[in-house]
Amino acid sequence: MDIWEKLYNEAMKEYNPEEITPFIRVHHVVCALESEDGTIYTGFCIESCSGVMNLCAERVAALNMYLNSKQTVIKRLIAFRNEPPKANGGMPCGACREFLMQLSPKNANMEIMVDYERRETITLGELMPKWWGTERYK
Repeated sequence: MDIWEKLYNEAMKEYNPEEITPFIRVHHVVCALESEDGTIYTGFCIESCSGVMNLCAERVAALNMYLNSKQTVIKRLIAFRNEPPKANGGMPCGACREFLMQLSPKNANMEIMVDYERRETITLGELMPKWWGTERYK
């Protein structure tokens, strides 16, 4: 079993779509990430009728990593709904991309799974070329 299969299996444990109330849905997008020290952290999306209340699975997984270990560097990430990403799927939204870059400049090198079957990945840096915050890290 490779690391991507491990990440997929851990994320899939979180997949359990449900409505908490008529206003809030959870567990319909899931994520697993591998931190710099090799630990796997998971997260699931939380969506409400008010857009500012939404948290994507990627940000929840990254927050779990930080809260539980104080780590900010991510090596690998996979996110999906009911099946693994395929054909350029699974890429974080703009808010997640920004948050992940702000966690650490090293996250530009993190691999994001975009096609599970072919094991195709893209780096966060490729998704965020010429990121505005690079100068602040210097």
